[in-house]
Amino acid sequence: MTRSISSIALFCGSNAGLGDTYTLAARALGREIGRRGITLVYGGTHKGLMGVVADAVLAAGGRAHGVITQRLAGLGHLHPALTLSEIVPTLRQRQERMAALADAFIAMPGGIGTLEEFMEAWTMNQLGELDKPAGLYDVAGYYQPFIGFIDHMIAQEFLPRAHRDGIVVSPDPSALLDGLAQFERVTVPKWL
Repeated sequence: MTRSISSIALFCGSNAGLGDTYTLAARALGREIGRRGITLVYGGTHKGLMGVVADAVLAAGGRAHGVITQRLAGLGHLHPALTLSEIVPTLRQRQERMAALADAFIAMPGGIGTLEEFMEAWTMNQLGELDKPAGLYDVAGYYQPFIGFIDHMIAQEFLPRAHRDGIVVSPDPSALLDGLAQFERVTVPKWL
């Protein structure tokens, strides 16, 4: 089964990270999203990796839909060249709107906000509230310590082993997008 993915919610850093590794990877992902005609749905800023991905999507002829909070827009963080922008009152409303707009989710390297947004999407899939695949863009092994922690959850019997396959993990943008399109939802109950 191949899923039709016309939009992807991207969670990533509003900082660029150390060196140029993450910036180069953000451009590569943005180019691939734009090349495939997938709409980027993201936090709406021009800052950090978020801005880099949006710029790359737009440069590749794609569409970028920003959903930003009033506070951040008021601070001048709204990307000025997006295909579509929405300003919402709160972070919670931003997350809900992004989830509603997206057919899939990707987390790039980022901080605690990135991880929180990704975990919410994965949890909603695990509980059957969503059927939208989620993936980690594992740039330079960034998410390997996190995957190790997931494996620890499994070893300690807080997560069924099958749920390890509840996300797609790849360092390659094309393989990641292909994996999301081919994803089959894990239907094993979360309870051991």
